[in-house]
Amino acid sequence: MPHALLVDDDTNALSGLAGLVSREGFTTATAATLQEARERMLEQRPDVVLLDLILPDGDGMDLFQDVESRDATEVVLITGHASVETSVQALRLGATDYLVKPVNIKQLKAILSRVSRPTDLKKEIGVLRDELRSLGRFGRLLGTSDAMQKVYDQIERVAPTAVAVFITGESGTGKELVAQTLHDLSRRRKQPFIAVNCGAISPQLIESELFGHEKGSFTGALYERKGHFERANGGTLFLDEITEMPVELQVKLLRVLEEGTFMRVGGGREIEADVRIIAATNRAPDEAVADGKLREDLLYRLQVFPLHLPPLRERANDVGMLARHFLEELNQAEHSAKAFAPGVLELFGGYHWPGNVRELKNIVQRAYIMADDVIQANCLPLETDKAKAVSGPFFQVRVGSTINEVERRLIMATLQQCGGNREKAAEMLGISLKTLYNRLREYESQSV
Repeated sequence: MPHALLVDDDTNALSGLAGLVSREGFTTATAATLQEARERMLEQRPDVVLLDLILPDGDGMDLFQDVESRDATEVVLITGHASVETSVQALRLGATDYLVKPVNIKQLKAILSRVSRPTDLKKEIGVLRDELRSLGRFGRLLGTSDAMQKVYDQIERVAPTAVAVFITGESGTGKELVAQTLHDLSRRRKQPFIAVNCGAISPQLIESELFGHEKGSFTGALYERKGHFERANGGTLFLDEITEMPVELQVKLLRVLEEGTFMRVGGGREIEADVRIIAATNRAPDEAVADGKLREDLLYRLQVFPLHLPPLRERANDVGMLARHFLEELNQAEHSAKAFAPGVLELFGGYHWPGNVRELKNIVQRAYIMADDVIQANCLPLETDKAKAVSGPFFQVRVGSTINEVERRLIMATLQQCGGNREKAAEMLGISLKTLYNRLREYESQSV
């Protein structure tokens, strides 16, 4: 039977909490001070510590240094003085979750249900590290470069916790794969993982998509429908392109993050949401806030743990490995045995990869189609020709230009170079077609 240590100087709260935890199948020990907590830990190692932040003889976080094996003991902070700064500090010290008084019973039960008996997740991560050394894989991710090693280290630290993660990186760097890996290595991995592209849903429908709707709540609402929050209950909700979410809906998302409840469109009943949020954007978050695309208070709630993905040009040593991996996937799917001709992979090394891993995958797929048994250099799309990449059309940028101004000029110049073909322009820019349409609508509205 798992064992829990409850630390709180409020004797009434401590007694009630002990009763709740016992009913969830835990043996319990209680303490009202740091000193008592240390004594209880010496008597029996707890599987989980529910720890009040403010105690008579010190800060609850001081107890972290007494937890001998973080692999075997989880620490959950419980406090009436919540702040983003405190939660970030607790995370860095090794906390796995964070509850605010008065404790939400359903959230507490959800946390206790995910308590792993010793070292399960750590063992899985150890296996992944072994695979990384031998095969170059880390879960769903591939690459051994120094830049990716830093990403793996961050994933190891934050995956077992319940805090919000904010992933940034250029389009095509693999943000959704990172989100899936975070879910796979979390205590929620047996529950749903749902990915939502906020830029691909109509502004008129996204609220219903996220929170669901009641029958008859609007024209076309012919039946009751659960939204992504309800379907992801107990699991992870990945919000990609979060800066494309309408600002008025960001207010409602913030409320869900702060209170853990929401209402369906047209409904009047509060529904509790036990969902871990992972958000992502290919924009710089601070610039998105300055441009009015992302609420600053929402950014603070989402960016408890920021995680940045490097562009492919900063992990050049991984390009050949990735290209061979994508070719192997195609060979397995098509029951073929095509291979790269000698020297072909070296051509990839001199390319800038504006579309990152997504562009590399697309190029390998097209080369596979063009080749017979061996993929020669002439099977590669012209965009991968190093000379063309260097000598192609360009425009000058004035020092001191804003990022938005440079982005606009680049998009319009690329669109002109592609003869107005938006699909080709989006591919060359390494962004989704939806994102390109959104940018063009912005420019059109600014010119009115």
